[in-house]
Amino acid sequence: MAAVNDIKSEPEKCDFCEEINRASAACPPDPNKPKVTKAGAVILGVAGTFFVGIYAATAPFLMPALRRICLPFVPATTAQVRNVFTALAGRSGSLIDIGSGDGRITLEAARQGFKAYGVELNTWLVLYSRVTAWRQGLHQTASFMKQDLWKTNLSSYDNIVIFGVEQMMQQFEEKLSEELPTSSRVVACRFPLPSWEPIATVGTGVDTVWLYKVSKPNL
Repeated sequence: MAAVNDIKSEPEKCDFCEEINRASAACPPDPNKPKVTKAGAVILGVAGTFFVGIYAATAPFLMPALRRICLPFVPATTAQVRNVFTALAGRSGSLIDIGSGDGRITLEAARQGFKAYGVELNTWLVLYSRVTAWRQGLHQTASFMKQDLWKTNLSSYDNIVIFGVEQMMQQFEEKLSEELPTSSRVVACRFPLPSWEPIATVGTGVDTVWLYKVSKPNL
């Protein structure tokens, strides 16, 4: 009788492993399948780095800043800018652009002789607008502030431009009534004020702007 230590037991078979082995034998590697060369790997790496860089550079502009009601950054079109200043023809004094984005409304206002201000909560867009103002020689008449629009006192401005969203226009209308003198004018872009009656409408479709006199609540 053999000693226990001399008995060699066979390893227990694994049905799952055998299935994998049979599948591998039935589907051998395709020798004609193209392989990634070193040059290809380099190109893929460069392309990946490029797109990551593009995302990193543009994300601060495309991501809306955190605010009570989200105002996404959607640049004003050339037609919208033109319509704003058609509506404000003959006006002068100070102008504040609420949610100024990349600054194009504020900068155009400065070109047309207004003392122009832009209010924006996105730090990157404020910095971009300030640099653009310096490059275009408009930094003395165009100023940009990083500030919450709801905490911005509008009482000292002659002209207000707002690119808002529908959900905020009722509340913003109330703020305008409380803070602005009747001599001020308001230009609403993309969405009109819900209760005020416009004195002029310029443009069509998404480029439409509405011009308002300040309406005070009946006391």
